[in-house]
Amino acid sequence: MTRSSDSERHLTLDPEPTSGHADRIQVLRPLLPDAERLLSYLRRIDACRTYTNWGPLISEFEARLAAHFDVPSGCVTSAVSGTGALVGAILAATGRTTAERPLAIIPAFTFVATALAAELCGLRPHFVDVDADSWQLQVKAIERHPLLKQVGLVMPVAPFGRAVPQAPWLEFHRRTGIAVVIDGGASFEAVAQDPATFLGDIPVALSFHATKSFATAEGGCVITANRALSAAVGRALNFGFFEARDCGAASTNGKMSEYHAAVGLAELDNWSAKYASLREVAAAYRRQMAAAGLSDRLLVAPDVAGCYALFRCADVAEAAAVVDGLAAAHIETRLWYGNGLHRQPYYVDASRDELPVTDRIAPITIGLPIAVDLPLAAIKRIAAAILSGVVT
Repeated sequence: MTRSSDSERHLTLDPEPTSGHADRIQVLRPLLPDAERLLSYLRRIDACRTYTNWGPLISEFEARLAAHFDVPSGCVTSAVSGTGALVGAILAATGRTTAERPLAIIPAFTFVATALAAELCGLRPHFVDVDADSWQLQVKAIERHPLLKQVGLVMPVAPFGRAVPQAPWLEFHRRTGIAVVIDGGASFEAVAQDPATFLGDIPVALSFHATKSFATAEGGCVITANRALSAAVGRALNFGFFEARDCGAASTNGKMSEYHAAVGLAELDNWSAKYASLREVAAAYRRQMAAAGLSDRLLVAPDVAGCYALFRCADVAEAAAVVDGLAAAHIETRLWYGNGLHRQPYYVDASRDELPVTDRIAPITIGLPIAVDLPLAAIKRIAAAILSGVVT
């Protein structure tokens, strides 16, 4: 294969689904609780006739999540979506932005919801680069940032579910007074494995979108050990109401419904089995990619969340060849973070630092098909198609 000499070019490696092929492998096939597993919870909704506004299923769901994450009751607040969870956490942590501190420091290597949530709270995103190994923001780099006196919020992100440690950001907040909200995204698994490291006073927003390992179709939550802040998140997601129907703070309507709580409760009932299945798929991927001599290019659970299988290409030319080979075999792929937030049409004029790491890794980190029931035959096809596009 002949590589392009322009290693800086940015590609759209997100082909249209190849519908019409019976053997097409979708990039993601979510599996949520079926009707039978939901039925008992739906009957409880029918009997109670409470459908939203923190009804009994939401209360149970939040309590079970708190137990799952080994945090006290009252430390988990459910939300209508992962983006809603971010908005609730930001408003609780910062309120509306001020003229003196209008900026939100956001990594360019993330999904666009991170920046949009900050904007919805009146902040102006400023994109910064990430560490080449962890793909996360680094406290030391932010502490030295020349715009720090204009920053009202810093939003570290858990890229592909790689959870963000609390301690350095809590110390940053204490030293600077700048609010910090962690976009935990898909880090449900990692956070639950080590809550002492990944949970604390800094609020962590999780997404329960259907694309995530743990899902309620749409939904999310905010976890914080700071009970006052947790209560403020609840107010921010409920029109600023608290104990009275009077708006007392910047807010929105971001509550989770009882129906989505039903899905979440049924998902928790079966979580251990679903989690085991995701780990089995990851192990199968590792075996097949090792057989192809490509194991050092693969990222699957537990290195990332179980809802991701990532292949790291050498450069954009190889990435194009790999995606073309997969598409020819009727296998879908994704650039889950696109080419970086600064390449999104809406954000091309947003303020930003130089972003060499994001520019390098975003176009070459290819999302491969994943599902709890992805068969071994499909994984073998994927590995063979990748091998056909890799320059060795």
